[in-house]
Formats: sequence, C-alpha cells, structure tokens
Amino acid sequence: MKLRLICVGKLNDWQRTAAADYSERLQHYVGFECVELKEEKGGRKDSPAVLLKREGERILAKVGNSEQVVVLDERGRQFSSEGLAALLEEEMLHGGRDWCLVIGGAYGVDTAVRERADLCLSLSKMTFTHQMTRIFLLEQLYRSVTIIRHEPYHNP
Repeated sequence: MKLRLICVGKLNDWQRTAAADYSERLQHYVGFECVELKEEKGGRKDSPAVLLKREGERILAKVGNSEQVVVLDERGRQFSSEGLAALLEEEMLHGGRDWCLVIGGAYGVDTAVRERADLCLSLSKMTFTHQMTRIFLLEQLYRSVTIIRHEPYHNP
C-alpha cells in the first residue's frame, strides 16, 4: 500500500523541516509521496469560490481512479489515533487500495473534491492552517504505522 499526499501551498522553513522529518519516518513503513501544488492567486475580481474551483480542478487531475481518496475537511469524520491506525490497517490488510490524501489551500477544498472523497477526515474541531494540517496529518500517519506495528512511539 502506498500513501500519496496532495496539498496546496508551500511551507516555510521550520514547517518544511517538520514535514520532511515525518515524511522520512513514514517512508520506513510505507511508500509515500507528497505532491505540492501552487496556491491559486487571484485578482480583485476572483472570489474564493473561483480560486477553490481552480485548485479543485488541479487536485482532481492528480487523483488516480483506483485510489481511496481521503480529503481533510473541517466537516469530516474525526478519529482517535488508534481509530485512524485501525482504518489504515484494515485497508492495508484487506482493501489493497492506495490512499490519496488531500489538503486544500487557505479556503479549503472545492465541493467537487469533497464529492470525489471516499472519506472526509477532520483532525480536530479547531481550525488549523493548511500548512499546520500537513504537519499534523504526517505525524498522525506516522503514529498510525507505529501503532499498527506495536512500536513504542505511541503512548496511550
């Protein structure tokens, strides 16, 4: 099973360092790739909806037909760390489909992206920047694989 993260926007230096750390850790357990898309920059006449639509089109162009799509969204389903690990393990053991995880830009994700999702996932009831969401998601994915392997990183 492979994990692919499609995310909109760039990270600053310390965020990039944190994301790289968790990405490297994760790659010891599963195939992992991060696809970073440029954030849409609109003019005065471009509404957030127009920007979302453009980003959504570019995101969907990167999503494979056979992938299980997990979209990070504030209205999504919440899991404990153990629950996310169980979901990932179930897919690893029985589903066999690669996961494509999607983090939108500053305005979230377009409705078309949400509709393509097999699962909408929320990390918290709190609001985070899309940059911080990337770091938190990578940490939780790493935590999940260590839970699956019964390694001591996770302290319940």
